[in-house]
Amino acid sequence: MNRYYKLHVAGVERDLTICPVTEELYIAGFLLTGDASLSEACARELLKKAPEYDYILTAEAKGIPLAHEMARQHGDAKYVVARKKAKAYMSGVFEVDVTSITTKGEQKLYLDTVEAEMMKGKRILIADDVISTGESLRALEVLVEKAGGNIVGKMFVLAEGDAAERDDVIFLEKLPLFDKNGNILA
Repeated sequence: MNRYYKLHVAGVERDLTICPVTEELYIAGFLLTGDASLSEACARELLKKAPEYDYILTAEAKGIPLAHEMARQHGDAKYVVARKKAKAYMSGVFEVDVTSITTKGEQKLYLDTVEAEMMKGKRILIADDVISTGESLRALEVLVEKAGGNIVGKMFVLAEGDAAERDDVIFLEKLPLFDKNGNILA
């Protein structure tokens, strides 16, 4: 039996499927990919709160629609995506380990040295769909540090669980965690 959580964010409403992470912990699956109107609305609302920046940085893959739409609405010519795998077109890479609540096992994020050079000394705005444990954010922060960029903001559509208590991130709405029966955890 599927359970849903009704999310209201940026003037848009969506029913999110409640999915297991462990036997006792469940999350509401939030996905911007393929949802142009949701990405557009969330980008618009986040940009109202965004500090001045030179480049947006996001992690592959779920943050890409948000970063793209934020860049488009802001008039940015480029944004940067930290990749999950080194690509043949990369001239060199920086890499960092990351463990995410939504991805099983350890993974890495890679930044092309050309993009790193572009970010050097620049104001970097990190943008992603959801912050939960903060591990993906930590990895992006390390990549910006290695590139010599200056993080001016960390923005998310949703803050899940304890992440909503952080004072170093900007987000639009809180997203609760759930037990195996679909009840919101305190």
